[in-house]
Amino acid sequence: MTDSPLPPSDTPSGIERLLAVMARLRDPEGGCPWDLEQSFRTIAPHTIEEAYEVADAIDRGDMAELRDELGDLLFQIVFYAQLADEQGDFDFESVASGIADKMIRRHPHVFGDVSVDTAQEMTHRWEDQKAAERAKKAAADGRAGSVLDGVTGGLPALTRALKLQKRAARVGFDWTEPAEILDKIEEEIGELRAELESGGPPARIEDELGDLAFALVNLARRLDVDPESALRGTNAKFDRRFRLIEGWLAETGREPHQATLDEMEALWRRAKATEG
Repeated sequence: MTDSPLPPSDTPSGIERLLAVMARLRDPEGGCPWDLEQSFRTIAPHTIEEAYEVADAIDRGDMAELRDELGDLLFQIVFYAQLADEQGDFDFESVASGIADKMIRRHPHVFGDVSVDTAQEMTHRWEDQKAAERAKKAAADGRAGSVLDGVTGGLPALTRALKLQKRAARVGFDWTEPAEILDKIEEEIGELRAELESGGPPARIEDELGDLAFALVNLARRLDVDPESALRGTNAKFDRRFRLIEGWLAETGREPHQATLDEMEALWRRAKATEG
């Protein structure tokens, strides 16, 4: 086993301890077998899960849980940095320095002599700076730039739809009134209904469902509602109400599969009334 003691637990820097822990876990001699088998690709799903757990802790207002979840998320970053360091690509220090440099560059009103009076003006300057950086990257890659550059394909579909629409809206590709989007939603519902009634192929039905979901996200954007947050709220509401239904059925000695749909629908209305 390698002789690589960890820094003392009372070290001034928690990040130094964490980096040492990560290095020890990846040590070929005496490290953790599971950690040694991991790669960027295998860790990625865990990172996404940890980010959602951070969001969930925030939604619940659980600060102790949030602290723990932020630690889990930080560990993911340290893991990636360790893997990259082993390959000679970059290390945690360069990650931290890089983001510090980027924040300084994007906040000239704080670290320079630019004057910004409002949050809205800051948002415009931020977006202009990011657009310039994207254009520079596109030129370096030898390709034409797009306003949609940088909207990663790895985002959840609702979030990516929202970001794509926001980018398109900046250049005028946008409806101005919610009513116009509602008309589009009704149009998409009609197209979906037509496919269902004609027995359309699954691929066409999926396509129409996607169009409908995209239009709903557009309405959420116009109403200044985050679609991911809205759907998370609805998921939580469904969870609460269905558990009430299960509880009420249990009082009669039954489980949901033993009740009729009409009975469960009546209990669903009761659950809605209970929440007010």
